[in-house]
Amino acid sequence: MILQTRYKGIFFMVLAALGFSLMGGAAKILKGSFGAGQLVFWRNAIGLLVLIAGFSIRPPVNKGGKLKLLLFRGFMGTTALYALLFCILHIPLGTAMTYNLTSAIFIAIFSFLFFKEYNGRWVLFAVMLGFTGMLLIYKPAIHFPWYYHAIGLLSGITSALAYLSVNKLAGYYDNRIIMLSFIGSGVLVPFIFLIAGKLFQVPADDVFFIAWKWPSGIEWFYVCWLGLAALFGQYFVTLAYGADRAGIVSAIGYSNIIFSVFIGMLLGDAFPDLLSSMGILCIITCGVIISLQKRRSPN
Repeated sequence: MILQTRYKGIFFMVLAALGFSLMGGAAKILKGSFGAGQLVFWRNAIGLLVLIAGFSIRPPVNKGGKLKLLLFRGFMGTTALYALLFCILHIPLGTAMTYNLTSAIFIAIFSFLFFKEYNGRWVLFAVMLGFTGMLLIYKPAIHFPWYYHAIGLLSGITSALAYLSVNKLAGYYDNRIIMLSFIGSGVLVPFIFLIAGKLFQVPADDVFFIAWKWPSGIEWFYVCWLGLAALFGQYFVTLAYGADRAGIVSAIGYSNIIFSVFIGMLLGDAFPDLLSSMGILCIITCGVIISLQKRRSPN
């Protein structure tokens, strides 16, 4: 039982990474039919419907008392998502994802600065090793105007703050309520931009001022896949950050990259080259180091 509790956060984070990778596969299939902002809406709308149905079956039980932090979690998560989408549209995908995944480093920094949490030099080494592996896989480019880099860093920083807030909300709110703070924001913000675009006749773009579009035919299957995979990932990432220190859990999140590489191959991407294979090995080693450290820790 102690062993299960010790590794619970790691296990949950691996499941979350699998869910987000499956979500990415659905988004890859749908990106020719839907803009990024439309995918944000449908990703969260499907999850919201499932959450509402779940609340009707089993109402949430909350201790409460952290409403501002709960709203902060939703705002930071939505900001991170929009910053990532903006980067994906304007700079290469690998560079955009690299900036977003700096969240693991920022989590380690913020955990130490704000909460005096230090997980040891080996965990810090594992975080940096996982980040190195991610660089080898994505091979980011850096020759872009400064503001693209600033928005990329904003993506990583706000992701870190969102996940840290999840860690601090555990025990005060039902996990589904914590999820709702992000998913609800992810539905509300695109809807507000949709209405504003109609009222002020702003031309639709791929991120903010979206044009309404219903899925049709097989698209409904992929939209449901997108939303359910995202909900699955969000559920287990919430459990993961509630079960262990944020600095430990965030490094395991690099496993998302490995799942994404193999799902991409199933969808037609090329087999990883030598550098990418070395990156995968670095990320696996990162997970092994953290697992060994958890084995040696008293709890």
